[in-house]
Amino acid sequence: MAFLSDALGRIQPSATVAISRKAADMAREGRDVISLAAGEPDFDTPAHVREAAIRAINSGKTRYTNVDGIPELKEAVAAKFRRDNGLDVTAADCFVSAGGKQVIFNALMATLNPGDEVVVPVPYWVSYPEIVRLCGAEAVFAVADASTGFKLSPEVLERAISPRTKWLILNTPSNPTGAAYTAAELRGLADVLLRHPHVYILTDDIYEVLVYDGGTFATIAQVEPALQARTLTMNGVSKSHAMTGWRIGYCTGPKPLLAAMLKLQSQSTTNPSSISQWAAVEALNGPQEFLKDWVKVFEGRRNLVVAGLNANTGLDCLTPEGAFYVFPSVKRLLGKVSGGGRNLVTDEDFVLALLEETGVALVHGTAFGLPGHMRLSYAASNAQLEDAVSRIQDFCAKVR
Repeated sequence: MAFLSDALGRIQPSATVAISRKAADMAREGRDVISLAAGEPDFDTPAHVREAAIRAINSGKTRYTNVDGIPELKEAVAAKFRRDNGLDVTAADCFVSAGGKQVIFNALMATLNPGDEVVVPVPYWVSYPEIVRLCGAEAVFAVADASTGFKLSPEVLERAISPRTKWLILNTPSNPTGAAYTAAELRGLADVLLRHPHVYILTDDIYEVLVYDGGTFATIAQVEPALQARTLTMNGVSKSHAMTGWRIGYCTGPKPLLAAMLKLQSQSTTNPSSISQWAAVEALNGPQEFLKDWVKVFEGRRNLVVAGLNANTGLDCLTPEGAFYVFPSVKRLLGKVSGGGRNLVTDEDFVLALLEETGVALVHGTAFGLPGHMRLSYAASNAQLEDAVSRIQDFCAKVR
């Protein structure tokens, strides 16, 4: 339409949202659908967090707050960064938004100009390049495929950086692959970034608590403190405390950047929900022991799904180190025909045929920048996952 902005024309709708919506529509029509397309924990928000929200409502904490968060939450955020990540920060170094995505949006919108470049490792979360394009800047894709465990190598990062590079976006553990960088792997990337002082780093640590096999989470400003002055470390309570709908993200970074983000947020959404903020205070300051049980459950689900997908189906699935996604390759099944008669030319053809013929909803790898794959979220019950894996195996067996 003629009155729509040029900026809007530069971006595409979220593929994950589109697949989830199609699956929901099919379910409403009475189809037996298992949707493993969305990225949110299936656990309930912990009781002590819900109770804190109820207390906030009943005590009248329902009005506007500071744009960048109530002091109590910023103090809790700073304490979390000191406790869990070894970052020497105070509340004045922290910022709260309506979800982690708004932190990213604010940071990029506040800093990017036409002609700027942002290095985005591939595969990527679907929103990273779209936000970059919305800002009028250019996403430079640095491929980190299955040959490197879906992790960016120092050599590929070095080649992607130019004089126009303003940001590197780093996500660990990763959506869509579940790849989690070790401290040693981050050390290699940090050494490259030290040679390029004009590049800022936006690290998306939203899946921090979900690291498996006894692994230890690390963030890049912790690994190399000299980078802290140009790193925006983003996190939130969505995945760690099953609070996706509460919409609270937070970050720490250079004060001039936070001031610019405050200016932008003051003219857009203003403060996050006051009730959600008080719930987040309890989430960060309250008991954390339940996370060990959640991690154990997710690790078991990961093992179930990886074993099932690799069981003579024509798929090739690496074992991820974190998050709650697997990103198997479907390349061996492309160029063939599904049991229902659909030509499987692309990975999108594959996931659409899978959905239509079995009711299992996944997201095609092209949506994340890496064709020939699909993303499965195992944030679902074991019974659902076993059923879904069985349907996927049956679908693959019928490909001819």
